[in-house]
Amino acid sequence: MTTTTAAAAGKATSTAITNIGSLVTNDPSLFAIGSGGSRDPLGLIPGAAAVVIDGDRIAWVGASSKAPATDNRVDAGGRALLPGFVDSHSHLLFAGERGAEFAARMSGRPYTAGGIRTTVAATRAATDAELAATLTRFLAEALRQGTTTQETKSGYGLTVHDEARALQIAARHTDEVTYLGAHVVAPEFADDPAGYVDLVTGPMLDACAPHARWVDVFCERGAFDGDQARAVLTAGMSRGLIPRVHANQLGPGPGVQLAVELGAASADHCTHLADADVDALASAADTTVATLLPGAEFSTRARYPDARRLLDAGATVALSTDCNPGSSFTTSMPFCVAVAVRDMGMTPDEAVLAATHGGARALRRSDIGRITPGARADLLLLDAPSHVHLAYRPGVPLAAAVWKDGVLRTPRGPGGLLLDEQPAAQP
Repeated sequence: MTTTTAAAAGKATSTAITNIGSLVTNDPSLFAIGSGGSRDPLGLIPGAAAVVIDGDRIAWVGASSKAPATDNRVDAGGRALLPGFVDSHSHLLFAGERGAEFAARMSGRPYTAGGIRTTVAATRAATDAELAATLTRFLAEALRQGTTTQETKSGYGLTVHDEARALQIAARHTDEVTYLGAHVVAPEFADDPAGYVDLVTGPMLDACAPHARWVDVFCERGAFDGDQARAVLTAGMSRGLIPRVHANQLGPGPGVQLAVELGAASADHCTHLADADVDALASAADTTVATLLPGAEFSTRARYPDARRLLDAGATVALSTDCNPGSSFTTSMPFCVAVAVRDMGMTPDEAVLAATHGGARALRRSDIGRITPGARADLLLLDAPSHVHLAYRPGVPLAAAVWKDGVLRTPRGPGGLLLDEQPAAQP
C-alpha cells in the first residue's frame, strides 16, 4: 500500500474517503431530514459525501467538495459507506463442531440446550493455542464481512480453569469479553445444580472477573431458572461486571423481566415475549436493549422474534450473530440483516441501524456504531450504491473495504480491485 512519509515514520496520518454515493452516519443531527421535517435515524447523506479519518477517529463528515486537506485519500467510486457492524453477542471460544447435530436437526429433531455439553468436552480438551487459533480465524472472517466490534463469551469450559483461560484468550483478541460460566450446568454437577451455581458465583467468578467486562446467564429451561439467574447476575455485579441475559429464547420465562429489573445492558434472543415483556423493554429502552439473534432461529427452524412488535412499542433493538457451533454457526452480520428484513418485520433502515448503532447501545458504547466526529474510525464500504443492498442482495459478499481503528484492514475490494490509500494531491 502506498504511504506518505508520515505513515512510514509511524506517525498518525489523515485520510479522506471521498465520492461516497450514500453515507449512513447514524447521527440524525448530521444533515438528513426525513419527510415532514422529522430526523432520519440513519443520518443518511445521499450523494458525493466524504469522511475524514485522523488517526483512529473520525475527524470530519460532509460533502466531498468541502473535504479538508488530508495526507491520503480514497475514492469510494459512488459506493455506500456505513459504520462497521457491532456484533454484541457471540460464542467464539470453543473447539470442535456439531455438523452432524445440525444435519439431524434439519431431519426433524428439535433443538434443546443439551448439545452445549458436546462442545464443552471438546473445548476442555483443546490447548490454549488451538482455542486462540479458532477465535482469531472467526474474528478475521467477521472482519472481512464488515464486523469491526466483536463481543464474545466464555461458557464452553464450565470449570474454574477452563472458564478463566477462555476469558484470558478472549481478552487478548476481542473488543468486549463476557463471563458466561452460567451457560449450562457443568456435567459434573448434573445432580447438584445449586452446587454449580455456588461455583459460578464463587471461585469461578473470582478467577474470571478480572478478565471480563460483562456477566451473562442462560435463563432458560434446561439451563438456569429465574432465582439461579438472579444469583449469578447479582454476584457478577458485586464484582463490577455489567449484566446481560440470554432471555426467552426457547419459551416464555423470567429472563426479560429480570434483565430490566437489574438494569442489564441487553436481553438477548427475546423470541417468546408476553405483552408485559414488550412493555418492560419499551419502558427500559434507554437502559436495556432487546438483542435479536436471527441466526439461531434460522439454524433451528424455530419461530423468529417479532422485531416489528418491539420497534412499534418503542424498544431499542440490536441485531447480532450469536455465532456458536450448535445453533447459529455464522459470523455474518449481513446475513442477519437480510433475515431480519425478510422474516422479522424490519425495514432495511431499521435492520442496518440495529446491526450498527443498536449493537453499540447493547455494549454501552458511544464511540462506535456511528460516523460522526470523535467516533472511532470503524467503517464499511459496500460494493453497492446503498445500504439497502445488504438485504436486497442476500448472500452476496458486498464488503469492498473495511477500516478498523482508522486502519484499512481489507484493501482488496470487488474483483481484486486494490482500494489503496493514495497520497493526496499537493497544492
